[in-house]
Amino acid sequence: MTRKERWQRLLDLLVERGELEVEPAAEALGVSAATIRRDLDQLAEQQLLVRTRGGAVLHGVSYELPLRYRTSRRAAEKSRISEAVAALVSPGEVIGLTGGTTTTEVARALAGRPDLAQGSPALTVVTNALNIAGELVIRPQFKIVLTGGVARPQSYELTGPLAEQVLAQLAVDTAVLGVDGFDPQDGAATRHEDEAAVNRLLCERARRVVVAADSSKLGVRAFARICATSAVDVLVTDTGLAPAVAGAFTAAGVEVVTV
Repeated sequence: MTRKERWQRLLDLLVERGELEVEPAAEALGVSAATIRRDLDQLAEQQLLVRTRGGAVLHGVSYELPLRYRTSRRAAEKSRISEAVAALVSPGEVIGLTGGTTTTEVARALAGRPDLAQGSPALTVVTNALNIAGELVIRPQFKIVLTGGVARPQSYELTGPLAEQVLAQLAVDTAVLGVDGFDPQDGAATRHEDEAAVNRLLCERARRVVVAADSSKLGVRAFARICATSAVDVLVTDTGLAPAVAGAFTAAGVEVVTV
């Protein structure tokens, strides 16, 4: 196990349990207690946790891992979802992508499509995610429009009035949303109200709204609402979606695609 993999596992355990003690963590990862203490010290230096005398705890109830530490969660499901979402896009479209691990995979899937290897442009991508713009800008056949705004270090998303002013002037064919929760009654939502405001405007500027989310986020509420369920045209998720939840989305007028 590499240090990066060990850190990822420690952070996953910390999120699951809320706190970690050195000895149980060492046993769970199959390494020495000294290695765990050293890892926790280094993670604390990055402000990813708070060290305690016997281990570590979360920063607080609003704790959120930076994007780079969340990319490996449910990776197989996100890969299938991203390929399915990318297949919904036609050459020449204007695509809006919010930030997040799943939408980042959608961007990569779009970049890998042979029929989008050339064009003037093959796609126009509007995004408020710095990492997505950085990955796609090297592809000359894609026109990349990056909103302004203030960057959030956890998600690499630009938020605030500058981002909203840019989006208000644009028309989008398909908006692809990454969410923290999507409930048939409460709609699509995220943890942060500033991200929700930008994502909401992106939905309003789009002809079609697609939610790309693994099944762990469905039937779940989050703090800040992005849009009502009725505003979503298509949900692309994995086969772990509970039939009852799938039925509720379908009854609300959402096309459900499971992969």
